[in-house]
Amino acid sequence: MAFTLPALPYAFNALEPHIDAKTMEIHHGKHHNAYVTNLNNAIAGKPEENLSIEELCKNISKYPVAVRNNGGGHYNHSLFWTILGPNGGKGPTGALADAINGAFGNFGEFQTKFAAAATGRFGSGWAWLIKDNAGKLAITSTPNQDNPLMDVAEQKGTPVLGLDVWEHAYYLHYQNRRPDYVTAFWNVVNWDEVAKRFAK
Repeated sequence: MAFTLPALPYAFNALEPHIDAKTMEIHHGKHHNAYVTNLNNAIAGKPEENLSIEELCKNISKYPVAVRNNGGGHYNHSLFWTILGPNGGKGPTGALADAINGAFGNFGEFQTKFAAAATGRFGSGWAWLIKDNAGKLAITSTPNQDNPLMDVAEQKGTPVLGLDVWEHAYYLHYQNRRPDYVTAFWNVVNWDEVAKRFAK
């Protein structure tokens, strides 16, 4: 098998009350696991088995839709679990904070614009903070399991922060109240991990 389901770096209940244990258990163990299984099935016996997930994403237009959907699902969720954590909510510091202030004015303005991207994404998808090819920060969103690494993305760049706004990410706890879920997200962001991604 080319790809494996990464272990969560914390317990299922570590993000409560903001993201509940049952949602985390189903989201990681069922949804993400299915993306990994389906991706491996889609590339079995093909040269793509030897590529990294980033390499797959960067040339996604060359591959069948099953690779796009499941490869995106695997990349996106693998990032998502790492940028969440039980000691979130403090906000960014250092070079990342300076870059956010430079790009958006201040952290509050950044949160407002990011929340607009997350709540304004029709149907399923993701909101992203990316570092574009010029090294500048930008906010974007993608449909379904697409991401800004993909050659099909409207706005390309390297994701440093991502928020899953598929209903399976929040419906058990928040039902149709996506804005409440987006607000709660700020309490569980692992800014140290986001800063590491930004520094790369």
